Amino acid sequence: MLRNALLATAVAAIAVAASPAAAKLAPGAKAPDFTAPAYLAGNAFTYKLADSLKKGPVVLYFFPSAYTSGCNVEAHLFSEAVDEFKANGATVIGVTSGKLERLAEFSKDTERCGGKFPVAADTGASIAKSYAAPLSMNGMSMPGLSGRVSYVIAPDGTVIHAYDNLDPNDHVEQTLGAVKAWKAGKRK
Repeated sequence: MLRNALLATAVAAIAVAASPAAAKLAPGAKAPDFTAPAYLAGNAFTYKLADSLKKGPVVLYFFPSAYTSGCNVEAHLFSEAVDEFKANGATVIGVTSGKLERLAEFSKDTERCGGKFPVAADTGASIAKSYAAPLSMNGMSMPGLSGRVSYVIAPDGTVIHAYDNLDPNDHVEQTLGAVKAWKAGKRK
């Protein structure tokens, strides 16, 4: 009986941790502007959200740390889809506060980002905090790390889509769908 109760509690905890929840910045909110050190294919540069928004919508995805299983999967999925994002007028930027010393390597790693989109260093998770995207697991806050939250930001700086889920597998589908819907709405 106790074993079954413990098993049920564990399953419920996993379900809660893995289930999607509403991201903190809702569609319609103004996306906080930011500038951060970043890497693209291992090359350092300064990323400015305002400059990227001049080119079209921006897919901003937060991930907890470079070179962790879920983050590796998510980066790889974004790298596979980056040409489709570009074809729809959007750019992609990954932001993390974890393992910053390995971010240059992560940005060019062919099994992760593949040099196809930049990743930015979020020292102290200050950008994540401004986007209300700090990491929280099972109701416990993990200061200094960003959660797995993705936003699509329109060129005017307005959040048009937000997706908050620790499971890395649906972030590309969610954000690409929002970019396509935004693009279709612009044609009308």
